[in-house]
Amino acid sequence: MNKYNQGLDKNAANFAPLTPLNFIERAASVYPNQASIIHGDTHYTWSQTYSRACLLASALDGMGIGEGDTVAFMGANTPETFEAHFGVPMIGAVLNALNVRLDAKAIAFILEHAEVRVLFTDREYSETIKAALALLTDKPRVIDIDDPYFEGGELLGETDYEALLSTGDPDYRCFQVKDEWQAISLNYTSGTTGDPKGVVFHHRGAYLNALSNAMCWNMTAQPVYLWTLPMFHCNGWCFPWTLAAVAGTSVCLRHVRADAIFDLIKCHGVTHFCGAPVVLNTLLNADSKLHDGVPSGINAMTAGAAPPAAVIAGMEKLGFNVTHVYGLTETYGPCVVSAPQSNWADMEIDARAELMARQGVRAPLQDELMVADPETLVPVPKDGMTMGEIFMRGNLVMKGYLKNPKTTEASFAGGWFHSGDLAVWHEDGYVQIKDRSKDIIISGGENISSLEVESVLFRHPKILEAAVVAASDEKWGEVPCAFVALKDGQEMTAQELVAYCREELAAFKIPKKVDFGPIEKTSTGKVQKYLLRERAESIPLVPKA
Repeated sequence: MNKYNQGLDKNAANFAPLTPLNFIERAASVYPNQASIIHGDTHYTWSQTYSRACLLASALDGMGIGEGDTVAFMGANTPETFEAHFGVPMIGAVLNALNVRLDAKAIAFILEHAEVRVLFTDREYSETIKAALALLTDKPRVIDIDDPYFEGGELLGETDYEALLSTGDPDYRCFQVKDEWQAISLNYTSGTTGDPKGVVFHHRGAYLNALSNAMCWNMTAQPVYLWTLPMFHCNGWCFPWTLAAVAGTSVCLRHVRADAIFDLIKCHGVTHFCGAPVVLNTLLNADSKLHDGVPSGINAMTAGAAPPAAVIAGMEKLGFNVTHVYGLTETYGPCVVSAPQSNWADMEIDARAELMARQGVRAPLQDELMVADPETLVPVPKDGMTMGEIFMRGNLVMKGYLKNPKTTEASFAGGWFHSGDLAVWHEDGYVQIKDRSKDIIISGGENISSLEVESVLFRHPKILEAAVVAASDEKWGEVPCAFVALKDGQEMTAQELVAYCREELAAFKIPKKVDFGPIEKTSTGKVQKYLLRERAESIPLVPKA
Protein backbone atom coordinates (compact mmCIF):
# COMPACT_ATOMS: atom_id res chain seq x y z
CA MET A 1 0.00 0.00 0.00
CA ASN A 2 1.14 3.53 -0.76
CA LYS A 3 2.42 4.92 2.55
CA TYR A 4 0.98 8.33 1.70
CA ASN A 5 -2.51 6.87 1.65
CA GLN A 6 -2.25 4.60 4.66
CA GLY A 7 -4.35 6.07 7.44
CA LEU A 8 -4.47 9.42 5.68
CA ASP A 9 -8.08 9.62 4.60
CA LYS A 10 -10.31 12.49 3.57
CA ASN A 11 -12.35 13.86 6.44
CA ALA A 12 -14.17 17.03 7.45
CA ALA A 13 -10.96 18.50 8.87
CA ASN A 14 -8.87 18.20 5.70
CA PHE A 15 -11.22 18.17 2.73
CA ALA A 16 -14.17 20.21 1.48
CA PRO A 17 -15.78 20.27 -1.96
CA LEU A 18 -14.88 23.38 -3.92
CA THR A 19 -17.75 25.86 -4.24
CA PRO A 20 -17.89 29.62 -4.85
CA LEU A 21 -20.52 29.84 -2.10
CA ASN A 22 -17.63 29.97 0.36
CA PHE A 23 -16.53 33.27 -1.16
CA ILE A 24 -19.62 35.21 -0.12
CA GLU A 25 -19.57 33.85 3.42
CA ARG A 26 -15.93 34.92 3.78
CA ALA A 27 -16.54 38.36 2.25
CA ALA A 28 -19.39 38.93 4.71
CA SER A 29 -17.39 37.80 7.74
CA VAL A 30 -14.09 39.51 6.87
CA TYR A 31 -15.40 42.67 5.17
CA PRO A 32 -18.94 43.07 6.55
CA ASN A 33 -19.08 46.83 5.98
CA GLN A 34 -17.33 46.89 2.61
CA ALA A 35 -19.59 48.02 -0.23
CA SER A 36 -20.81 45.04 -2.24
CA ILE A 37 -23.40 46.47 -4.64
CA ILE A 38 -24.28 49.97 -5.84
CA HIS A 39 -27.53 50.34 -7.76
CA GLY A 40 -28.62 53.93 -8.18
CA ASP A 41 -29.04 55.30 -4.66
CA THR A 42 -29.23 51.78 -3.21
CA HIS A 43 -26.02 50.62 -1.55
CA TYR A 44 -25.45 47.23 0.06
CA THR A 45 -22.54 45.92 2.13
CA TRP A 46 -21.19 42.38 1.93
CA SER A 47 -22.92 41.56 5.21
CA GLN A 48 -26.22 42.70 3.72
CA THR A 49 -25.71 40.92 0.40
CA TYR A 50 -24.90 37.67 2.18
CA SER A 51 -27.98 38.04 4.39
CA ARG A 52 -30.19 38.74 1.38
CA ALA A 53 -28.81 35.70 -0.48
CA CYS A 54 -29.53 33.54 2.60
CA LEU A 55 -33.06 34.93 2.79
CA LEU A 56 -33.57 34.07 -0.87
CA ALA A 57 -32.29 30.54 -0.29
CA SER A 58 -34.51 29.91 2.71
CA ALA A 59 -37.55 31.45 0.99
CA LEU A 60 -37.07 29.14 -1.99
CA ASP A 61 -36.65 26.23 0.41
CA GLY A 62 -39.96 27.23 1.96
CA MET A 63 -41.54 26.99 -1.49
CA GLY A 64 -40.38 23.39 -1.79
CA ILE A 65 -37.43 24.11 -4.06
CA GLY A 66 -34.39 21.95 -3.45
CA GLU A 67 -31.47 20.03 -4.88
CA GLY A 68 -31.60 19.65 -8.67
CA ASP A 69 -34.52 22.03 -9.17
CA THR A 70 -34.12 24.79 -11.74
CA VAL A 71 -34.74 28.43 -10.83
CA ALA A 72 -34.74 30.90 -13.73
CA PHE A 73 -34.01 34.62 -13.63
CA MET A 74 -35.10 36.92 -16.43
CA GLY A 75 -33.20 39.76 -14.83
CA ALA A 76 -31.15 42.81 -15.63
CA ASN A 77 -27.79 43.67 -14.06
CA THR A 78 -29.38 44.48 -10.71
CA PRO A 79 -28.78 43.29 -7.13
CA GLU A 80 -31.42 40.57 -7.47
CA THR A 81 -29.61 38.79 -10.30
CA PHE A 82 -26.30 39.07 -8.43
CA GLU A 83 -27.82 37.63 -5.24
CA ALA A 84 -29.33 34.75 -7.21
CA HIS A 85 -25.83 33.48 -8.05
CA PHE A 86 -25.48 32.62 -4.37
CA GLY A 87 -28.99 32.21 -2.99
CA VAL A 88 -30.20 29.70 -5.58
CA PRO A 89 -27.27 27.23 -5.31
CA MET A 90 -27.23 27.54 -1.49
CA ILE A 91 -30.12 25.05 -1.40
CA GLY A 92 -28.65 22.84 -4.11
CA ALA A 93 -30.90 24.30 -6.81
CA VAL A 94 -29.56 25.30 -10.24
CA LEU A 95 -29.59 28.89 -11.50
CA ASN A 96 -30.74 29.46 -15.07
CA ALA A 97 -29.96 33.08 -15.96
CA LEU A 98 -32.04 33.76 -19.06
CA ASN A 99 -30.85 35.76 -22.03
CA VAL A 100 -33.14 38.80 -21.84
CA ARG A 101 -32.86 39.45 -25.57
CA LEU A 102 -34.33 36.13 -26.67
CA ASP A 103 -37.84 36.03 -28.08
CA ALA A 104 -40.83 34.44 -26.36
CA LYS A 105 -40.58 31.18 -28.31
CA ALA A 106 -36.94 30.64 -27.30
CA ILE A 107 -37.68 31.53 -23.67
CA ALA A 108 -40.61 29.11 -23.62
CA PHE A 109 -38.38 26.35 -25.02
CA ILE A 110 -35.81 26.94 -22.28
CA LEU A 111 -38.37 27.07 -19.47
CA GLU A 112 -39.83 23.77 -20.61
CA HIS A 113 -36.52 22.05 -21.44
CA ALA A 114 -34.95 23.05 -18.11
CA GLU A 115 -38.11 22.13 -16.18
CA VAL A 116 -38.02 25.50 -14.44
CA ARG A 117 -39.90 25.44 -11.12
CA VAL A 118 -39.69 29.14 -10.27
CA LEU A 119 -39.21 32.09 -12.63
CA PHE A 120 -38.11 35.51 -11.41
CA THR A 121 -38.78 38.21 -13.99
CA ASP A 122 -37.96 41.90 -14.20
CA ARG A 123 -40.81 44.20 -15.26
CA GLU A 124 -38.76 45.34 -18.27
CA TYR A 125 -39.19 41.92 -19.86
CA SER A 126 -42.84 41.34 -18.95
CA GLU A 127 -44.05 41.43 -22.55
CA THR A 128 -41.70 38.63 -23.59
CA ILE A 129 -42.34 36.56 -20.47
CA LYS A 130 -46.11 36.95 -20.74
CA ALA A 131 -45.98 35.65 -24.32
CA ALA A 132 -43.61 32.81 -23.34
CA LEU A 133 -45.82 31.67 -20.48
CA ALA A 134 -48.79 31.60 -22.83
CA LEU A 135 -46.96 28.93 -24.85
CA LEU A 136 -46.50 26.64 -21.85
CA THR A 137 -48.86 24.02 -20.47
CA ASP A 138 -46.90 23.44 -17.28
CA LYS A 139 -46.05 26.94 -16.04
CA PRO A 140 -43.48 27.77 -13.35
CA ARG A 141 -44.33 29.90 -10.34
CA VAL A 142 -43.60 33.52 -11.22
CA ILE A 143 -42.00 36.11 -8.93
CA ASP A 144 -41.62 39.73 -10.04
CA ILE A 145 -38.46 41.81 -9.79
CA ASP A 146 -39.92 45.26 -9.20
CA ASP A 147 -36.88 47.50 -9.64
CA PRO A 148 -37.68 51.03 -8.38
CA TYR A 149 -35.23 52.49 -10.89
CA PHE A 150 -37.15 51.13 -13.88
CA GLU A 151 -40.45 52.51 -15.11
CA GLY A 152 -42.71 50.50 -17.39
CA GLY A 153 -43.70 46.91 -17.94
CA GLU A 154 -46.17 45.06 -15.77
CA LEU A 155 -46.18 42.74 -12.80
CA LEU A 156 -46.98 39.14 -13.70
CA GLY A 157 -46.18 37.15 -10.56
CA GLU A 158 -47.84 35.92 -7.43
CA THR A 159 -45.56 38.16 -5.36
CA ASP A 160 -42.38 40.20 -5.79
CA TYR A 161 -38.76 39.61 -4.88
CA GLU A 162 -38.65 41.78 -1.75
CA ALA A 163 -41.89 40.29 -0.43
CA LEU A 164 -40.47 36.81 -1.00
CA LEU A 165 -37.29 37.68 0.92
CA SER A 166 -39.44 38.74 3.86
CA THR A 167 -40.62 35.13 4.16
CA GLY A 168 -37.05 33.85 4.49
CA ASP A 169 -35.34 32.72 7.67
CA PRO A 170 -32.93 35.40 8.97
CA ASP A 171 -30.95 32.69 10.78
CA TYR A 172 -30.36 30.61 7.62
CA ARG A 173 -26.70 30.14 6.78
CA CYS A 174 -24.83 29.12 3.66
CA PHE A 175 -25.36 25.58 2.40
CA GLN A 176 -22.24 23.44 2.00
CA VAL A 177 -22.38 21.35 -1.16
CA LYS A 178 -22.08 17.61 -0.82
CA ASP A 179 -20.31 17.16 -4.13
CA GLU A 180 -18.36 19.78 -6.10
CA TRP A 181 -19.48 18.02 -9.29
CA GLN A 182 -23.13 18.90 -8.69
CA ALA A 183 -24.65 21.49 -11.01
CA ILE A 184 -24.56 25.15 -9.97
CA SER A 185 -25.96 26.79 -13.08
CA LEU A 186 -27.47 26.19 -16.49
CA ASN A 187 -26.65 28.47 -19.42
CA TYR A 188 -28.17 28.15 -22.86
CA THR A 189 -26.24 28.81 -26.03
CA SER A 190 -27.66 31.49 -28.31
CA GLY A 191 -29.42 28.99 -30.54
CA THR A 192 -28.63 30.74 -33.81
CA THR A 193 -28.77 27.46 -35.74
CA GLY A 194 -31.63 25.68 -33.97
CA ASP A 195 -32.89 25.15 -30.44
CA PRO A 196 -30.43 26.41 -27.82
CA LYS A 197 -28.34 23.85 -25.93
CA GLY A 198 -28.27 23.84 -22.13
CA VAL A 199 -24.70 24.02 -20.83
CA VAL A 200 -24.34 22.66 -17.29
CA PHE A 201 -21.73 24.22 -14.95
CA HIS A 202 -20.56 22.53 -11.74
CA HIS A 203 -19.46 24.08 -8.43
CA ARG A 204 -15.82 23.07 -8.94
CA GLY A 205 -15.55 24.80 -12.32
CA ALA A 206 -17.35 27.92 -11.09
CA TYR A 207 -14.99 28.14 -8.10
CA LEU A 208 -11.86 27.68 -10.18
CA ASN A 209 -12.81 30.02 -13.00
CA ALA A 210 -13.79 32.71 -10.50
CA LEU A 211 -10.24 32.56 -9.13
CA SER A 212 -8.71 32.23 -12.59
CA ASN A 213 -10.44 35.49 -13.59
CA ALA A 214 -8.82 37.34 -10.72
CA MET A 215 -5.41 35.84 -11.36
CA CYS A 216 -5.20 36.57 -15.09
CA TRP A 217 -6.48 40.14 -14.55
CA ASN A 218 -4.33 40.98 -11.51
CA MET A 219 -7.59 41.81 -9.75
CA THR A 220 -6.50 43.03 -6.34
CA ALA A 221 -8.60 43.20 -3.20
CA GLN A 222 -11.71 45.37 -3.28
CA PRO A 223 -11.83 46.40 -6.95
CA VAL A 224 -14.79 48.43 -8.23
CA TYR A 225 -16.42 46.52 -11.08
CA LEU A 226 -18.92 48.01 -13.54
CA TRP A 227 -21.49 45.56 -14.91
CA THR A 228 -21.31 46.33 -18.63
CA LEU A 229 -21.33 42.57 -19.27
CA PRO A 230 -24.74 40.88 -18.91
CA MET A 231 -24.94 38.65 -15.85
CA PHE A 232 -26.91 36.18 -17.98
CA HIS A 233 -23.89 35.60 -20.25
CA CYS A 234 -21.98 32.60 -18.85
CA ASN A 235 -23.03 33.83 -15.40
CA GLY A 236 -21.30 37.11 -16.15
CA TRP A 237 -18.16 35.12 -17.07
CA CYS A 238 -18.23 33.90 -13.42
CA PHE A 239 -17.54 37.42 -12.14
CA PRO A 240 -20.32 37.45 -9.49
CA TRP A 241 -18.30 34.72 -7.78
CA THR A 242 -14.98 36.45 -8.53
CA LEU A 243 -16.18 39.67 -6.91
CA ALA A 244 -17.16 37.79 -3.77
CA ALA A 245 -13.71 36.16 -3.70
CA VAL A 246 -11.94 39.54 -3.82
CA ALA A 247 -14.61 41.43 -1.83
CA GLY A 248 -15.13 43.85 -4.70
CA THR A 249 -17.88 46.35 -5.32
CA SER A 250 -20.41 45.80 -8.10
CA VAL A 251 -21.75 48.89 -9.86
CA CYS A 252 -25.01 47.95 -11.58
CA LEU A 253 -25.87 49.07 -15.11
CA ARG A 254 -29.16 48.17 -16.74
CA HIS A 255 -28.48 49.43 -20.27
CA VAL A 256 -25.08 49.73 -21.97
CA ARG A 257 -24.77 53.33 -23.13
CA ALA A 258 -21.55 55.29 -23.48
CA ASP A 259 -22.76 58.27 -21.41
CA ALA A 260 -23.93 56.05 -18.53
CA ILE A 261 -20.69 54.05 -18.56
CA PHE A 262 -18.47 57.11 -18.42
CA ASP A 263 -20.65 58.74 -15.75
CA LEU A 264 -20.49 55.68 -13.49
CA ILE A 265 -16.75 55.29 -14.02
CA LYS A 266 -16.20 58.86 -12.83
CA CYS A 267 -18.78 58.76 -10.04
CA HIS A 268 -17.74 55.50 -8.37
CA GLY A 269 -14.06 55.16 -9.26
CA VAL A 270 -14.56 52.09 -11.39
CA THR A 271 -11.38 50.03 -11.79
CA HIS A 272 -12.59 47.11 -13.94
CA PHE A 273 -15.25 46.27 -16.52
CA CYS A 274 -15.88 43.58 -19.14
CA GLY A 275 -17.51 43.64 -22.54
CA ALA A 276 -17.55 42.43 -26.09
CA PRO A 277 -15.47 44.40 -28.64
CA VAL A 278 -18.65 46.21 -29.68
CA VAL A 279 -18.78 47.76 -26.19
CA LEU A 280 -15.19 48.96 -26.47
CA ASN A 281 -15.94 50.31 -29.93
CA THR A 282 -18.93 52.21 -28.51
CA LEU A 283 -16.73 53.86 -25.89
CA LEU A 284 -13.95 54.54 -28.36
CA ASN A 285 -16.28 56.32 -30.78
CA ALA A 286 -18.34 58.18 -28.17
CA ASP A 287 -18.43 61.97 -28.04
CA SER A 288 -14.92 63.02 -27.02
CA LYS A 289 -16.40 65.21 -24.27
CA LEU A 290 -17.42 62.03 -22.43
CA HIS A 291 -13.75 61.05 -22.22
CA ASP A 292 -12.94 64.14 -20.16
CA GLY A 293 -12.14 63.36 -16.55
CA VAL A 294 -11.77 59.61 -17.06
CA PRO A 295 -8.63 58.49 -15.21
CA SER A 296 -6.06 56.35 -16.97
CA GLY A 297 -5.35 52.81 -15.89
CA ILE A 298 -8.92 51.46 -15.89
CA ASN A 299 -8.91 47.75 -16.75
CA ALA A 300 -11.10 46.53 -19.60
CA MET A 301 -11.48 42.82 -20.34
CA THR A 302 -12.86 41.95 -23.75
CA ALA A 303 -14.02 38.74 -25.41
CA GLY A 304 -17.02 37.38 -27.29
CA ALA A 305 -15.71 38.13 -30.77
CA ALA A 306 -12.15 38.52 -31.96
CA PRO A 307 -11.34 42.18 -31.23
CA PRO A 308 -9.62 44.03 -34.07
CA ALA A 309 -6.18 45.29 -33.10
CA ALA A 310 -7.32 48.81 -34.02
CA VAL A 311 -9.97 48.73 -31.27
CA ILE A 312 -7.46 47.53 -28.66
CA ALA A 313 -4.96 50.18 -29.74
CA GLY A 314 -7.63 52.89 -29.63
CA MET A 315 -8.64 51.99 -26.07
CA GLU A 316 -5.01 51.87 -24.96
CA LYS A 317 -4.46 55.33 -26.44
CA LEU A 318 -7.40 56.56 -24.33
CA GLY A 319 -5.59 55.27 -21.25
CA PHE A 320 -7.44 51.96 -20.69
CA ASN A 321 -5.56 48.73 -19.96
CA VAL A 322 -7.10 46.10 -22.24
CA THR A 323 -6.97 42.38 -21.49
CA HIS A 324 -8.14 40.09 -24.27
CA VAL A 325 -9.58 36.75 -23.22
CA TYR A 326 -11.27 33.92 -25.08
CA GLY A 327 -13.64 31.13 -24.20
CA LEU A 328 -17.08 29.72 -24.79
CA THR A 329 -20.21 29.13 -22.76
CA GLU A 330 -18.97 25.54 -22.52
CA THR A 331 -15.77 26.72 -20.76
CA TYR A 332 -17.35 28.97 -18.11
CA GLY A 333 -16.50 31.97 -20.25
CA PRO A 334 -12.81 33.01 -20.35
CA CYS A 335 -10.30 30.17 -20.23
CA VAL A 336 -7.61 31.64 -22.53
CA VAL A 337 -5.89 34.98 -22.04
CA SER A 338 -3.59 37.06 -24.22
CA ALA A 339 -1.17 37.37 -21.31
CA PRO A 340 1.28 40.25 -21.91
CA GLN A 341 4.99 39.50 -21.93
CA SER A 342 7.38 41.95 -20.23
CA ASN A 343 9.01 43.01 -23.50
CA TRP A 344 5.64 44.04 -24.97
CA ALA A 345 5.69 47.16 -22.78
CA ASP A 346 8.54 48.62 -24.86
CA MET A 347 6.64 48.26 -28.14
CA GLU A 348 4.62 50.91 -29.94
CA ILE A 349 0.92 50.69 -29.03
CA ASP A 350 -0.18 49.60 -32.51
CA ALA A 351 2.42 46.81 -32.66
CA ARG A 352 1.59 45.68 -29.13
CA ALA A 353 -2.12 45.66 -30.01
CA GLU A 354 -1.47 43.24 -32.86
CA LEU A 355 -0.03 40.77 -30.34
CA MET A 356 -2.80 41.44 -27.82
CA ALA A 357 -5.46 40.74 -30.47
CA ARG A 358 -4.40 37.09 -30.49
CA GLN A 359 -6.48 34.87 -28.22
CA GLY A 360 -3.40 33.86 -26.24
CA VAL A 361 -2.43 31.09 -23.87
CA ARG A 362 -4.35 29.06 -21.30
CA ALA A 363 -5.61 30.98 -18.29
CA PRO A 364 -4.01 30.22 -14.91
CA LEU A 365 -6.49 27.49 -13.96
CA GLN A 366 -7.18 26.09 -17.43
CA ASP A 367 -5.50 22.70 -17.56
CA GLU A 368 -4.76 22.05 -21.23
CA LEU A 369 -5.12 23.87 -24.54
CA MET A 370 -4.01 22.88 -28.02
CA VAL A 371 -4.54 23.60 -31.71
CA ALA A 372 -4.87 20.33 -33.58
CA ASP A 373 -6.21 18.57 -36.63
CA PRO A 374 -9.97 18.15 -35.94
CA GLU A 375 -9.97 14.57 -37.21
CA THR A 376 -6.74 13.11 -35.86
CA LEU A 377 -6.27 15.40 -32.81
CA VAL A 378 -2.60 15.68 -33.74
CA PRO A 379 -1.31 19.13 -32.70
CA VAL A 380 -0.43 21.47 -35.56
CA PRO A 381 3.09 22.93 -35.76
CA LYS A 382 3.64 26.24 -33.97
CA ASP A 383 4.40 28.09 -37.18
CA GLY A 384 1.63 30.73 -37.15
CA MET A 385 0.38 29.38 -40.46
CA THR A 386 -1.02 25.86 -40.15
CA MET A 387 -4.70 25.92 -39.35
CA GLY A 388 -6.32 23.62 -36.79
CA GLU A 389 -9.15 23.55 -34.30
CA ILE A 390 -8.85 24.81 -30.71
CA PHE A 391 -9.29 22.08 -28.09
CA MET A 392 -9.44 22.35 -24.30
CA ARG A 393 -9.74 19.99 -21.39
CA GLY A 394 -9.73 20.28 -17.63
CA ASN A 395 -11.80 21.68 -14.80
CA LEU A 396 -12.98 24.69 -16.79
CA VAL A 397 -15.02 22.58 -19.19
CA MET A 398 -18.77 22.07 -18.66
CA LYS A 399 -20.35 18.90 -17.31
CA GLY A 400 -22.11 18.60 -20.66
CA TYR A 401 -25.34 19.54 -22.42
CA LEU A 402 -28.56 19.00 -20.49
CA LYS A 403 -30.63 16.08 -21.87
CA ASN A 404 -28.40 15.90 -24.94
CA PRO A 405 -26.03 12.93 -24.58
CA LYS A 406 -25.33 12.61 -28.30
CA THR A 407 -24.07 16.19 -28.66
CA THR A 408 -22.23 15.96 -25.34
CA GLU A 409 -20.40 12.83 -26.48
CA ALA A 410 -19.49 14.42 -29.81
CA SER A 411 -18.17 17.57 -28.16
CA PHE A 412 -15.89 15.48 -25.90
CA ALA A 413 -14.69 13.04 -28.59
CA GLY A 414 -11.11 11.94 -28.03
CA GLY A 415 -11.03 13.27 -24.47
CA TRP A 416 -10.94 16.93 -25.51
CA PHE A 417 -13.61 19.62 -25.81
CA HIS A 418 -14.04 20.57 -29.47
CA SER A 419 -14.44 24.36 -29.70
CA GLY A 420 -15.27 24.61 -33.41
CA ASP A 421 -12.90 27.59 -33.67
CA LEU A 422 -10.16 27.44 -36.30
CA ALA A 423 -6.81 28.89 -35.31
CA VAL A 424 -3.07 28.88 -35.79
CA TRP A 425 -0.44 28.30 -33.12
CA HIS A 426 2.41 30.80 -33.00
CA GLU A 427 6.00 29.97 -32.14
CA ASP A 428 5.64 31.69 -28.74
CA GLY A 429 2.72 29.38 -27.87
CA TYR A 430 -0.04 31.95 -28.40
CA VAL A 431 -3.20 30.85 -30.18
CA GLN A 432 -4.82 33.07 -32.80
CA ILE A 433 -8.29 32.37 -34.13
CA LYS A 434 -8.70 32.64 -37.84
CA ASP A 435 -12.38 31.76 -38.00
CA ARG A 436 -15.21 29.60 -36.80
CA SER A 437 -15.12 26.38 -38.79
CA LYS A 438 -18.40 27.36 -40.42
CA ASP A 439 -17.22 30.91 -41.20
CA ILE A 440 -14.07 30.20 -43.20
CA ILE A 441 -14.38 31.40 -46.83
CA ILE A 442 -13.10 29.05 -49.54
CA SER A 443 -12.59 30.93 -52.77
CA GLY A 444 -11.12 29.12 -55.75
CA GLY A 445 -9.67 26.52 -53.39
CA GLU A 446 -7.98 29.17 -51.22
CA ASN A 447 -8.96 29.62 -47.56
CA ILE A 448 -9.79 33.20 -46.56
CA SER A 449 -10.02 34.18 -42.91
CA SER A 450 -12.99 36.49 -42.45
CA LEU A 451 -11.30 37.84 -39.32
CA GLU A 452 -8.23 38.89 -41.29
CA VAL A 453 -10.34 40.88 -43.76
CA GLU A 454 -12.40 42.38 -40.92
CA SER A 455 -9.22 43.47 -39.14
CA VAL A 456 -8.11 45.37 -42.25
CA LEU A 457 -11.51 47.04 -42.60
CA PHE A 458 -11.54 48.11 -38.95
CA ARG A 459 -8.32 50.05 -39.51
CA HIS A 460 -10.01 52.38 -42.01
CA PRO A 461 -10.74 55.72 -40.29
CA LYS A 462 -14.28 55.93 -41.69
CA ILE A 463 -15.38 52.45 -40.59
CA LEU A 464 -17.10 51.83 -37.25
CA GLU A 465 -17.86 48.11 -37.62
CA ALA A 466 -17.32 45.42 -40.20
CA ALA A 467 -18.29 41.80 -40.73
CA VAL A 468 -17.21 39.54 -43.58
CA VAL A 469 -18.98 36.35 -44.70
CA ALA A 470 -18.96 33.99 -47.65
CA ALA A 471 -21.26 34.59 -50.61
CA SER A 472 -21.72 31.91 -53.24
CA ASP A 473 -20.16 32.60 -56.64
CA GLU A 474 -20.45 30.63 -59.89
CA LYS A 475 -16.79 31.03 -60.80
CA TRP A 476 -14.98 30.93 -57.46
CA GLY A 477 -17.41 28.91 -55.37
CA GLU A 478 -17.37 31.56 -52.65
CA VAL A 479 -16.24 35.19 -52.45
CA PRO A 480 -15.95 37.55 -49.48
CA CYS A 481 -18.92 39.82 -48.80
CA ALA A 482 -18.30 42.79 -46.47
CA PHE A 483 -20.98 44.35 -44.30
CA VAL A 484 -19.84 47.77 -43.14
CA ALA A 485 -21.22 50.30 -40.66
CA LEU A 486 -19.68 53.75 -41.03
CA LYS A 487 -18.95 56.25 -38.30
CA ASP A 488 -21.43 59.10 -37.91
CA GLY A 489 -21.14 61.68 -40.67
CA GLN A 490 -18.93 59.53 -42.89
CA GLU A 491 -19.62 58.49 -46.47
CA MET A 492 -17.97 55.79 -48.52
CA THR A 493 -18.52 53.93 -51.77
CA ALA A 494 -17.98 50.25 -52.42
CA GLN A 495 -15.30 51.15 -54.97
CA GLU A 496 -13.48 53.22 -52.35
CA LEU A 497 -13.55 50.29 -49.93
CA VAL A 498 -12.26 47.86 -52.54
CA ALA A 499 -9.45 50.27 -53.51
CA TYR A 500 -8.41 50.49 -49.86
CA CYS A 501 -8.41 46.69 -49.50
CA ARG A 502 -6.32 46.36 -52.66
CA GLU A 503 -3.50 48.11 -50.81
CA GLU A 504 -3.80 45.81 -47.77
CA LEU A 505 -4.84 42.36 -48.99
CA ALA A 506 -4.06 39.75 -51.61
CA ALA A 507 -6.44 40.08 -54.57
CA PHE A 508 -8.44 36.92 -53.80
CA LYS A 509 -9.17 38.18 -50.25
CA ILE A 510 -10.67 41.51 -51.36
CA PRO A 511 -14.47 41.71 -50.78
CA LYS A 512 -16.34 41.22 -54.04
CA LYS A 513 -19.63 42.32 -52.47
CA VAL A 514 -20.18 45.27 -50.12
CA ASP A 515 -23.19 46.38 -48.11
CA PHE A 516 -23.37 49.51 -45.96
CA GLY A 517 -25.66 49.73 -42.94
CA PRO A 518 -26.31 48.33 -39.42
CA ILE A 519 -24.89 44.89 -38.62
CA GLU A 520 -27.05 42.31 -36.84
CA LYS A 521 -25.63 41.01 -33.56
CA THR A 522 -26.57 38.46 -30.93
CA SER A 523 -27.50 39.50 -27.41
CA THR A 524 -23.86 39.15 -26.36
CA GLY A 525 -22.43 41.34 -29.11
CA LYS A 526 -21.49 38.62 -31.57
CA VAL A 527 -22.24 39.29 -35.19
CA GLN A 528 -25.05 37.06 -36.49
CA LYS A 529 -23.17 35.79 -39.49
CA TYR A 530 -25.77 33.23 -40.41
CA LEU A 531 -28.18 36.11 -41.10
CA LEU A 532 -25.52 38.01 -43.01
CA ARG A 533 -24.79 34.94 -45.15
CA GLU A 534 -28.45 34.85 -46.15
CA ARG A 535 -28.41 38.54 -47.04
CA ALA A 536 -25.12 38.21 -48.91
CA GLU A 537 -26.73 36.05 -51.59
CA SER A 538 -28.86 38.94 -52.87
CA ILE A 539 -26.15 41.61 -52.77
CA PRO A 540 -24.72 42.42 -56.23
CA LEU A 541 -21.03 42.19 -57.03
CA VAL A 542 -19.09 45.44 -56.84
CA PRO A 543 -18.67 46.70 -60.43
CA LYS A 544 -15.08 46.63 -61.64
CA ALA A 545 -13.49 50.07 -61.82
